[in-house]
Amino acid sequence: MAIGSGLGAQIGIAAESTYGTYVAPTTFPEFTKESLVLKKTTATSAGIAAGRLMALSSRRVVTQREAAGSIELEVASRGMGVLLQALMGTTVTPVQQGVTTAYLQTHTLADTAGKSLTIQKGVPLTTGTVTDKTFLGCKVTSAEFSCEAGGMLTSSFEFDGKDCSEAQTLAVASYVAAAPFHFGQMGLKTGTYSSETALNGVRKASVKFERAQATDRFYANQSALKAEPITNDLVKVTGSIEMDYVATTVDDLHTSDGATSFVWEFIGPIIASTYAETFRIKLPAIRIDDAPPTVDGPAVVRTNYTFTALYDGTNPVAIEYMSADTTL
Repeated sequence: MAIGSGLGAQIGIAAESTYGTYVAPTTFPEFTKESLVLKKTTATSAGIAAGRLMALSSRRVVTQREAAGSIELEVASRGMGVLLQALMGTTVTPVQQGVTTAYLQTHTLADTAGKSLTIQKGVPLTTGTVTDKTFLGCKVTSAEFSCEAGGMLTSSFEFDGKDCSEAQTLAVASYVAAAPFHFGQMGLKTGTYSSETALNGVRKASVKFERAQATDRFYANQSALKAEPITNDLVKVTGSIEMDYVATTVDDLHTSDGATSFVWEFIGPIIASTYAETFRIKLPAIRIDDAPPTVDGPAVVRTNYTFTALYDGTNPVAIEYMSADTTL
């Protein structure tokens, strides 16, 4: 019997082979918050019947079913691959580094067709009984990563789903030993692609990926459920850098509207040999949008630069993840 509060909750995730077809969860990330829910579109008859002042309950129908919501979690040193693949779109197989227990995942930006998830959540009753809600056909519509001085690297994934079922058996959660990445491991570099140098004065950074998709594909012959969403706009990648004004590097880029490569990385403990736990976002070309430095009193000048990432014509946007995971 679980604890009859949020402490007894669980999230389980698996990649689907077919959109909306259940796959038993195999990955159980530790999470801080979730908001996954079933969304219904209903219609109630407006017909008139002699003397009846209210519509009959039997004349309310469900015309569409779908799911939506988010999961917030710290970015840990293991177990993130299945979410990163659903976000970025490339089919990834972890590559063993030498003959060690370290495996590199390289998630480059691609279409997310065929990349859907089964997400099962266990929600505890106060009695300690954990109820099952299984969300099918979950597509990542956006994800944001953020870390500030003294904090953890956190993430928030937004999902659009096909349906919610309560007919599945709640999987037994199994957790691997993992630690979250944090500010003490953080590095941020800018400059020429593959020759970036450390950017001094950075106190906080964030990057957001938005995957625009047609999520309203409700057709006849689908039993009120949607077809798999299709990419229907350009991918939008934006972010921000909060820093003390220790140099004019970013300020000059704002003035010139010049492009620079952006590498945001977290290097953790050694897994084996020279290979360390790693989470790295590579944006080959960013341009600074606003927030040049201003003076607001006697304190150290601090600025929050916002930026937009664009394609440089050659190098892919990518997330690299080094862990001990042999599979996603």
